[in-house]
Amino acid sequence: MNWQLNRVRFQISDCRLTIRVGALCAALALAAVVPSAQDGAEAARRKGYDEILDTNVRDGWVYYRAMRLERAKLDSYVSSLAAVNADALRREDQIALWLNAYNAIVLQTVIEHYPIVQRTREYPPHSIRQIPGAFERQQHRVAGKTVTLDQIEQTILPPFSDPRVFLALGRGAVGSPRLRSEAFAGTDLDRQLGESASECAARPQCVQIQQTDNAMRVSSVFSWRRAEFSAAYADKAPKPFAERSPIERAVLAIVYPRFLTTERDFIDRNMFKVEYLPFDWSLNDLTGRGGR
Repeated sequence: MNWQLNRVRFQISDCRLTIRVGALCAALALAAVVPSAQDGAEAARRKGYDEILDTNVRDGWVYYRAMRLERAKLDSYVSSLAAVNADALRREDQIALWLNAYNAIVLQTVIEHYPIVQRTREYPPHSIRQIPGAFERQQHRVAGKTVTLDQIEQTILPPFSDPRVFLALGRGAVGSPRLRSEAFAGTDLDRQLGESASECAARPQCVQIQQTDNAMRVSSVFSWRRAEFSAAYADKAPKPFAERSPIERAVLAIVYPRFLTTERDFIDRNMFKVEYLPFDWSLNDLTGRGGR
């Protein structure tokens, strides 16, 4: 009789275990489906923006006039950003989301005021800086937050601890890092950010070697975000520059490997001074520059 009772108890316990395992598997399956659905929605959203960039951006310059005539797609993309659940995305996808949001909002801001009217002589005519509060006051909805462009750059991006993002922000200006003709994607983010950092050494807006003045002039972006660049790259500079300031070492860590031989020979003497280039806020408008 006892062995029959024990058998019944074992069968009940086994049944309970089966139910628990089944419930656990169902929960794990559901957890896998939610991010997948989120990833799919983000990929579809990004595809539309990717097409906008591919059509209207050439080597960092933008067909603002043409984009303004077909602005519905851009407006739709920017509007869609409000409902994104950034917390459900992987880290790389979150970075890509905020970079795309920043650059898309800059494009939208320009075309909303295009052609831009000059209001001050402090900035070039038609500059995005002629638009009152474009960076510091105008608010936008992204991922459930109300943010300005400055808040994205100064508050949201720094905690990701990858200062390459600041070399990927297209500020609607000639002095900006080059606006890519493709959207940022989490699956390809490291390559994209690596290219943005690498091309800095080859662009006069980012770095200039002036041997006659014994100077290396670099983008003001390095000055604006010196804390982030110094923390991430100062210890990666070649050892001969160990006595340089943290931000100088950080800049060298990024650009030195891409220098030409003649440039390296000059830098290796370690007698140069570092100066910041005045930021060129001229609008990166391709209209009238041989484009369509």
